[in-house]
Amino acid sequence: MSPESKKLFNIIILGIAFMFIFTAFQTCGNVAQTVIRSLNSTDFHGSGYTSMAIIYGVFSASNLITPSVVAIVGPQLSMFASGLFYSMYIAVFIQPFPWSFYTASVFIGIAAAVLWTAQGNCLTINSDEHTIGRNSGIFWALLQFSLFFGNLYIYFAWQGKTQISESDRRTVFIALTVISLVGTVLFFLIRKPDSENVLGEDESSDDQDLDINDEVLLIFFSFFWAEKSLKLCVTKEMLLLSVTTAYTGLELTFFSGVYGTCIGAINKFGTEEKSLIGLSGIFIGIGEILGGSLFGLLSKNNRFGRNPVVLLGILVHFIAFYLIFLNMPGDAPIAPVEGTDSSAYIKPSKEIAIFCSFLLGLGDSCFNTQLLSILGFLYSEDSAPAFAVFKFVQSICAAVAFFYSNYLLLHWQLLVMVIFGFFGTVSFFTVEWEAAAIVARGSDYRSI
Repeated sequence: MSPESKKLFNIIILGIAFMFIFTAFQTCGNVAQTVIRSLNSTDFHGSGYTSMAIIYGVFSASNLITPSVVAIVGPQLSMFASGLFYSMYIAVFIQPFPWSFYTASVFIGIAAAVLWTAQGNCLTINSDEHTIGRNSGIFWALLQFSLFFGNLYIYFAWQGKTQISESDRRTVFIALTVISLVGTVLFFLIRKPDSENVLGEDESSDDQDLDINDEVLLIFFSFFWAEKSLKLCVTKEMLLLSVTTAYTGLELTFFSGVYGTCIGAINKFGTEEKSLIGLSGIFIGIGEILGGSLFGLLSKNNRFGRNPVVLLGILVHFIAFYLIFLNMPGDAPIAPVEGTDSSAYIKPSKEIAIFCSFLLGLGDSCFNTQLLSILGFLYSEDSAPAFAVFKFVQSICAAVAFFYSNYLLLHWQLLVMVIFGFFGTVSFFTVEWEAAAIVARGSDYRSI
């Protein structure tokens, strides 16, 4: 196998492994609150929203130390160990207890930070300046297919069920645990690439293993990198983009956890209310893949910049929020195990609910593709701290949103997203206009 073929093989295995793990985890997140609500009628008392808040909060804090962990252990073992913790979290739902549920939430928050840092490292060492775009696209496409398979299983497995029994829960989560473990084992198929033409490597660097002095140096560099990220936080352009990033964290919480819970709580959907959670996840995935693929292709020949795509994203989301406001009762996110018989301003429509799922995924892809694009452009020489700030802000806001989802009625949650979405769009426009002006003058970007 040629060096280039080996690297492409590694990228494909990386994407397939993540597809398996996140088929399990994203499906788990989509149904977690619905399952936990069915348990709260017994001796178990917990909240899927609180669990996700813990995960994202710990994930944010852990980003400061994970570079040194991955540098010392290596990306392959880092991803394998993280995958085991993902599988452990999912397995907790087979027979959950409050202490194991929340403890696993803490561990998976740390594991998520390690996993995504290692993924970035693995992608980089298997790419060069000519293949990084292609490889990123292959990985992203394979990852997004994770939204299909698990949710498709939920749609058929829970067809006609209004309550989730103990047998239903165990069957689903045993299957998801096995799927996650399969993805975890696949990391061992990734081969060490040849060192030539690796993106981000100096030609003079060698392939020798790290000794203990190198490890100490990497730990020191990790703290230096964290300090650089903190300094980047207070720059004008990053402060503006942080408003946009905050919005993506809020709407991530909504479409990945809250919206499916709302659908599963509406009794007027009849016997399809639980299986519709899976169908909703599938259409979110369709929106994500369609948007990401379309805007990824357009970005190569886009003369109008990133603002039109972001504008489309916020308009699509505002339409979705308005339809959800009309279609779903306010108490849907916090309804008891019996669900809610309330109505909003129209009779709850399954078709509108699923259409809104598609709009949520499409709008999210608009924001995330353009945020990643502008961060990569503005901070090409400081990409690691820039993306660290991005993930930190996004994760903190997702954690906050999962926490308040325990208490806020649906219309208040929608209002919070509308406010942040509006100001986040204006902030993005400001950064894009000023960056475009600098490009038009033919200057290298340093600071707006």
